[in-house]
Amino acid sequence: MIPVYSPSVAAARGTVERYHEVRDLTEALASPLSPEDQTAQSMGDVSPTKWHRAHTTWFFETFLLPELGDYEVFHPAFGFLFNSYYEAVGARHARVERGVVTRPGCGEIGEYRAHVDRAMADLISEVVPQRADLAALVELGLHHEQQHQELLCMDIKHVFSRSVLHPAYQPPADRPLGVVPTLGWVPVDGGLVAIGHADDSFSFDNETPRHRSYVAPFEIADRLVTAGEWLAFMADGGYHDPGIWLSDGWATIVNERWSAPLYWEERDGEWWMHTLTGFRPVDPDEPVCHVSYYEADAFARWAGARLPTEAEWETVAAMAQAQVDEAEANLMASRVWHPCVAPPAPAGAITQLLGDVWEWTASPYTPYPGFVPAPGAVGEYNGKFMVNQMVLRGGCCVTPPGHVRTTYRNFFPASARWAFSGLRLARDGDAR
Repeated sequence: MIPVYSPSVAAARGTVERYHEVRDLTEALASPLSPEDQTAQSMGDVSPTKWHRAHTTWFFETFLLPELGDYEVFHPAFGFLFNSYYEAVGARHARVERGVVTRPGCGEIGEYRAHVDRAMADLISEVVPQRADLAALVELGLHHEQQHQELLCMDIKHVFSRSVLHPAYQPPADRPLGVVPTLGWVPVDGGLVAIGHADDSFSFDNETPRHRSYVAPFEIADRLVTAGEWLAFMADGGYHDPGIWLSDGWATIVNERWSAPLYWEERDGEWWMHTLTGFRPVDPDEPVCHVSYYEADAFARWAGARLPTEAEWETVAAMAQAQVDEAEANLMASRVWHPCVAPPAPAGAITQLLGDVWEWTASPYTPYPGFVPAPGAVGEYNGKFMVNQMVLRGGCCVTPPGHVRTTYRNFFPASARWAFSGLRLARDGDAR
């Protein structure tokens, strides 16, 4: 499989230019936000913007800068404040209390970033060219920061949604308009397929090792499920029919009193939604977004279909690689900040595989056959989370440039819906 983003090792690993490009984007994403905006934490799963800025800096300071020899840490308490979950590194501040950390302030976080960036420039120039292991760790740190860039957008959206002012994070963007094409089904023969990352371009460890998996014949929808189709599900009593819900899903929607996707609000009989560019009516032709795995699974049952497995999704992505183009996808670089209407496409073409929304799959997040976590603290990056999570594929409208590929395995708990998550339908091959 040819990855969507395949920079050369020389261009992607160990260069000061690449490092600053990623780091500068984080600051650009934070720049529209006031110090008050950057300190708020609206729920336990959300982190303040300034914490994202500091934690990504802590990663480089902790795992790379000791190799510089004469490096002095910026502040001895920052290791406790900005460690996320690396038990091997030491104690850390409670995640649910990140919003009470008023100091350091945003300005001091900026000084921290500048301090580490100066030292990293020296490390990358002087030490990394002789150390392939450090070059790989620099690249891991940059992709880690890109993950937090996406999280920054997700989290500030949740923070702003709690305000009666409905503030916009970004000004309204020009977004593609149009009528969504009728949903079509694309048959896939299946068989013994190769799954997982294969070449020497970057991947996270959970994307490996590449292995063979059997996929039975199936069909997959040629586009994402839309908000209009979700409205039909709601109108038909989808949130009130226990027969289509998993037991834990039904308990969740009853306890949480869910009756629509996150950020939707009914006003005078019309559904509106909070977006990163402000509060506006729900567009029925756009992909539905901010639904949990439980909701996605229930919708699929209501629709007489199911969710694809991650092996099926990756098989389709390989089959449609000519249509899988990051430059054409609705990712962060498009600056739309929300899922868009599916583009017109020839019959049999599969659209929206990259961008718009992370697509829930039917697959639990477990290790691939032969997976072995890396030794040391870095091995905690993915492996320790391989339980009680579900896999999502494809990236979303706030996935940063160069951070999407068809083997990428994102994961969230089944009840999570503050991520930009949606769904695509599948069904067994004999369902025609």
